[in-house]
Amino acid sequence: MTVDRLIHIMGGGFVFISVVLGYYVSSYFFLFAGFVGLNLFQSGFTGWCPMMAILRRLGVRDEHVIPAGVSRAH
Repeated sequence: MTVDRLIHIMGGGFVFISVVLGYYVSSYFFLFAGFVGLNLFQSGFTGWCPMMAILRRLGVRDEHVIPAGVSRAH
């Protein structure tokens, strides 16, 4: 699993859960969905988001990183 893939999975999950909680529990949960959406929006322009840094520190690999000893196909 790569950083980009986990960002999509976690972002979608956070938005879905916060919308469900906003509907059934409290409308304040919609603010969390807005925060996640805004964060994904800014990361589209900057190429960075806090969750990416956390995942990289946990050892999740980037998609473009090729392990040592593996040659690229031309």
